[in-house]
Amino acid sequence: MLKSKNNAAFLISCPDRKGIIAATSTFFFERGFNIIHCQQYTDPREGRFFMRVLVDLDSAPTARVQLLEEFSTVASGFGMQWSAHFCSDVTRVAVLCTREPHCLFDLLCRAHSKELSSAEIALVISNRPDLEATANQFRVPFFCCSIDGSQRRNQERKVVRLLKQHHIQLAVLARYMQILSSDMLDEAGIPIINIHHAFLPAFQGAAPYRRAWERGVKMIGATAHYVTPVLDEGPIIEQDVERVTHEDSIDALSRTGSDIERRVLARAVQAHLEHRVIIHANRTIVFSPGL
Repeated sequence: MLKSKNNAAFLISCPDRKGIIAATSTFFFERGFNIIHCQQYTDPREGRFFMRVLVDLDSAPTARVQLLEEFSTVASGFGMQWSAHFCSDVTRVAVLCTREPHCLFDLLCRAHSKELSSAEIALVISNRPDLEATANQFRVPFFCCSIDGSQRRNQERKVVRLLKQHHIQLAVLARYMQILSSDMLDEAGIPIINIHHAFLPAFQGAAPYRRAWERGVKMIGATAHYVTPVLDEGPIIEQDVERVTHEDSIDALSRTGSDIERRVLARAVQAHLEHRVIIHANRTIVFSPGL
């Protein structure tokens, strides 16, 4: 990843037609901007074009508002759905968890070692107190919002208030074993990324690795996706799998699964933070890391 952060990533989606790349590159060339990375993809089934353009802002200092206003004129000519993201801006992240520490600890380590692009883990929220010590290790504020039966909506409102009070821009469910209601998703109003094992829908609920072992599975994995009102049906960002055998115990399967979950969640969060993801319908176009 490029160390200089004074870049802007433009994400573009529009009907495919001639001249899109030429018009976009000409726009930046005429204003003196250096394009340091460009990727594009055309979906032949839908006739839709997707592109990510990374521009060096130091090459032609311009006010952000002016740059966006001028680019909108090019975008309108091609019917573009587009967004611009300034890489020097720090993304404030909240991690939601329950009892399992592996994904939370991994994200905190990566943030501490500056591996997560322009991100600050601003708080950890849990429905149980178990992982407070883990957050304290990294001096990240920890909030326990417990759930008391019928009071689930009250708990969700507390979580949303914390997200807003801390100006959170991305929430990550690091093995947060609660279903988010549609009301909560609407109230939060930010992207939320979830991680789960890739057995779904075969082994939903508790003890999935025990049931996987009982069925003699030969492959396990993990899936990271954006959260939508339909449970575990949001646009997939990242997945990975590993082969296992009959010799693997339940604990061995669980350890392998936990390791995959860490990797997959980290890659998904990184892709989002680096503005490499375009959501179209209920699927994603995830551009490679590149620079």
